[in-house]
Amino acid sequence: MQETMNIVTVGHVDHGKSTVIGRLLADSHSLPEGKLDAVRENCRRNSKPFEYAFLLDALKNEQAQGITIDTARCFFHTEKRHYIILDAPGHIEFLKNMVTGASRADAALLVIDAARGVEENTRRHGYFLSMLGIRQVAVLVNKMDLVDYSEAVFRDIRREYERFLAKIDIRPQAFLPVSGFAGDNIAVHSAQMPWYRGLTVLEQLDAFTATAPPHHLPLRMLVQGVYKFTANEDHRRIVAGQVETGELAAGDALIFLPSGKKTTVKTLERFPQTTQQSFGAGEAAGFTMQEQIYVKRGEVACRENDPLPQVGVRLRCNLFWLGKRRLQTGRTYLLKCGTAKVEMNLEKVERVVNASDLSCFDRQYVERNEVAECVLSLEHPIAFELPGGADCLNRFVIVDDYEISGGGIITEGLAAYDYDTRNIRWSGSGVSAEMRERMLGHRGLVVWMTGLSGSGKSTIAELVERRLIEQGISCYVLDGDKLRRGVNADLGFSDADRSENIRRTAEIARLFQDAGLVTLVTLISPFRSSRAEARRISRGPFLEVYVRAELETCIKRDPKQLYKKALAGNLRSFTGIDSGYEAPENPDLLLDTEKWSEEECAEALFSTILRQIAD
Repeated sequence: MQETMNIVTVGHVDHGKSTVIGRLLADSHSLPEGKLDAVRENCRRNSKPFEYAFLLDALKNEQAQGITIDTARCFFHTEKRHYIILDAPGHIEFLKNMVTGASRADAALLVIDAARGVEENTRRHGYFLSMLGIRQVAVLVNKMDLVDYSEAVFRDIRREYERFLAKIDIRPQAFLPVSGFAGDNIAVHSAQMPWYRGLTVLEQLDAFTATAPPHHLPLRMLVQGVYKFTANEDHRRIVAGQVETGELAAGDALIFLPSGKKTTVKTLERFPQTTQQSFGAGEAAGFTMQEQIYVKRGEVACRENDPLPQVGVRLRCNLFWLGKRRLQTGRTYLLKCGTAKVEMNLEKVERVVNASDLSCFDRQYVERNEVAECVLSLEHPIAFELPGGADCLNRFVIVDDYEISGGGIITEGLAAYDYDTRNIRWSGSGVSAEMRERMLGHRGLVVWMTGLSGSGKSTIAELVERRLIEQGISCYVLDGDKLRRGVNADLGFSDADRSENIRRTAEIARLFQDAGLVTLVTLISPFRSSRAEARRISRGPFLEVYVRAELETCIKRDPKQLYKKALAGNLRSFTGIDSGYEAPENPDLLLDTEKWSEEECAEALFSTILRQIAD
């Protein structure tokens, strides 16, 4: 059985990628019988000049615009192997589709127009190939017929682009002068360029090295769903999904990640067949379990004795961003890796790179068409692989407002399980939040209690703290008065000082949260923007609690006689009197102390916290 190789073609718009591939299919006699004549006839009837690109650009709107809008797939073979050619778009608006096309490629053909030379997207596409880990690259300097087959033009382009690619650790296997329109050096050597003695494009494809066949790799089956049948006393529970790599057979001892649950394959199931010996890479699979366990979509079934993926909630990655809005901290996105889908926050931008000129920016957001090295924080753990492992678990996409807006590859797991040694080892330095969670039996949580002075924040927090301690849950109350006597003693009550007070407190709360504590913060924190910043700083589970009481009620209570001083003019910038309070619009929990007693509010908060730290 011949091996199969995926090849992606990339390049700037109008540099001739589709023409090159169309000519390759035609000259290698790989087209279906009559296909070439049918396209020629269609062009004749519509009074359009024939282009080999039309063999790939089948959609009418693509032919009208003269650009490839979606990734086309075509198939052919040589005596050595089968090929799947992915013709990826070149226009900047369709870079998202280009990356989709490149995501499963073993090698790349990067096309440059000899008459136009190296352009912005030429450099950007080279960077994307580097970022995606595609190291086998051949550069085709196309349209040599438009520059009179000039060797000097070819060598200038080669020299310029080689310098750029060297900066991103790509060393092309070859530079080939070609003409897709005229067929020069596509499938046969060109008489127009006697100065070139290298390979043709067809020969260069055969010179690439194929990656290991997926069935030789460790088992990775992405769980898509679990189905239970009840008709005719059929009590099977079938785990269904796609075998991405390796093979699955009855009797295999499996571990599911990220849950870590284990079972043994009882029977293999495949409709309408009743018997199945094994499932291989690329096949849809189903099986029943010897030991019934609960698994769900997003899990990865692995053979227990194989090298296993990592599992984690913090990832370092290289990503590209193509969204309408910038990627930034403080917002929640969806990350999809394999069949797993999990909420994600941008924790840190380590470096932003302009993919066209490799200039770097030090800022905490990523604009459209930029590439960045980032740390991502996930709401729940996922199974993932590092480069060199299964691509389906190494590459991901990011969804923003229901649209795929970016993606990339995972380069490092921070605080991630590593099962390779059959012992839990943590990548990164120090002790992770997950290790503390395993030790304490619960995760850390920041409970941010906001409300006017006298609303009951501190009293409720102290009642909840006692109940948590009685339940064996590690916790601590960060009270505003205590902080202002110590770490925040240098701050006044101006708007800027109030914001700094909240920032410092949020940083302390985050450290407590990392240590696994439930941290109850009792600050007035009057400004919505400052509370949003506190949530962003937290990065982990965060509960905004609005302890509500009308100003008149708080004045009547006045437990510290602060309203009395403020109304007498002896206390300036006091919230509610001569400084405003912005009540939360959508708090995670509302405790109305005018309607509920302090004990009832404490019970409601206590119950909410238990649910939060157990999720």
